[in-house]
Amino acid sequence: MLPYFDLTGRIAIVTGGAGLLGKHHCKAIASAGGIPITVDIQGGDMQADITDRSAVERVCEDVLNQHGRIDILINNAANNPKVEDGSKALSRVENFPIDQWNDDMNVGLLGAFHCCQIFGGQMMQQKSGVILNIASDLSVIAPDQRLYKQDGIKDAEQPVKPITYSVVKTGLIGLTRYFATYYAPHIRVNALSPGGIEASQPKAFLDQIASRIPLERMANESEYEGAVVFLCSDASSYMTGQNLVIDGGRSCW
Repeated sequence: MLPYFDLTGRIAIVTGGAGLLGKHHCKAIASAGGIPITVDIQGGDMQADITDRSAVERVCEDVLNQHGRIDILINNAANNPKVEDGSKALSRVENFPIDQWNDDMNVGLLGAFHCCQIFGGQMMQQKSGVILNIASDLSVIAPDQRLYKQDGIKDAEQPVKPITYSVVKTGLIGLTRYFATYYAPHIRVNALSPGGIEASQPKAFLDQIASRIPLERMANESEYEGAVVFLCSDASSYMTGQNLVIDGGRSCW
């Protein structure tokens, strides 16, 4: 491995680390010699609700007690409201529940802010560190609701990708730029915007979305690991405040 990509001994906090992408972020860090620590409401190395600031403070204290420092933060935790979840009608803007809005914003944005504030504050004391915010291709393009259209359903009841996903992921880009300048020059802060991952979706959906992606397919679940190592390592030492979009070319169209 080239020395620029070496993360040997670096302590990396990965929120939402027990989820699909989170596990691969941890695998990527470990493959480069780093020490990933998963923080997840469902468990992992440390179970915590990142919407609770005091819980994040406790995680920070525990990590410092065990390892003495924090080198990397990957803000990966987020609700991912799917089109197939719950009532199709409720996913539409005119019916979208305010409780769901608040919950999605709290996990995706407030939680990320807590982590940037607390773990970033520790990195500032160290005068070094990296923050990586996991956004989405829907931070740069709108969801194509035609992908979810179903025959025999009235227009007013058609399922859609919920609004909160786009708002949270776009908000993370703003958070990235803000902290990149606020914490400069000691902490680098960037975002990764992955495209969708193939995960046993219906063939009709896969065919539809493939026709909208220049590489003609969705990503497999391991294809973002290299980007995570790049963004967390010295290989990207002159990069901050940026959003790396890896979407198979979808946002080109």
